[in-house]
Amino acid sequence: MLLDTASLYYRAYFGVPDSIKGPDGTPINAVRGLLDFIDRLVKDHRPDELVACWDNDWRPQWRVDLIPSYKAHRVAEEVEDGPDAEETPDTLSPQVPIIEDVLDALGIARIGADGYEADDVIGTLTHQARGPVDIVTGDRDLYQLVDDKRGIRILYPLKGVASLQLTDEAWLREKYAVDGPGYVDLALLRGDPSDGLPGVPGIGEKTAAKLLDQYGDLAGIMAAVDDPGSKLTPSQRRRLDESRAYVAVAPKVVRVATDVPVPDVDFALPHEPLDPAAVEELAARWGLGGSLKRLLTTLQG
Repeated sequence: MLLDTASLYYRAYFGVPDSIKGPDGTPINAVRGLLDFIDRLVKDHRPDELVACWDNDWRPQWRVDLIPSYKAHRVAEEVEDGPDAEETPDTLSPQVPIIEDVLDALGIARIGADGYEADDVIGTLTHQARGPVDIVTGDRDLYQLVDDKRGIRILYPLKGVASLQLTDEAWLREKYAVDGPGYVDLALLRGDPSDGLPGVPGIGEKTAAKLLDQYGDLAGIMAAVDDPGSKLTPSQRRRLDESRAYVAVAPKVVRVATDVPVPDVDFALPHEPLDPAAVEELAARWGLGGSLKRLLTTLQG
């Protein structure tokens, strides 16, 4: 089981009241919520291995170089002409190091890679996996990894993690009329304002799906642009032709990397905390109480 950790702690932050605080008044709603999420996931799915995948770089420069608008709207200037920083709620940012410390003390594998997003770590670990993989994420971009033959599926939280949408190839075909790899072409044609991907003007999700059904893939669609006999409408042909520069680079931006340098660590779900003393100290310092106790009991079970 691979966790898109930031996706989950964001959901925890907005789903758990910020009145949940540690002894010193620090909000710990995201910490407690994430621990409860992991507890529920382990109880319900009993994975043999669990990895908390991390955003070492939430907006990699190599993606920005290809599409400058990539996640640009999420950037907040900390100081004038200063380094980019992702916009995060003030009371969430201080909780992220606590989450790191707790996961490390528990011995839950936590993996990131410099210059890459968690999506890329997930893509790489999925590519390397020898058995079935459940990916827990609220990010639709990872639908591209769905592969029934290899047992790769997405568990998409609908409400917390108690209600998960199981995304397999049948679900993708029903919803988007594409398979996993085809979702990359659909996503880049449609665009995604939340990621700063402009898409092709005038081509929404339904039109993109229809074009992919007609022409097979993005290359087939672009070949149709150059074929006077194709059934593209004049407007579609013009807009696709005008978007050639975007279409040329977008696949690399949208497609998750599968060759990220990841450390060779033990992915096994821990049954005992790696550092019991640190777990005890963190529990007392931050008032993690029942959430941490429940997870420890579940891990031991």
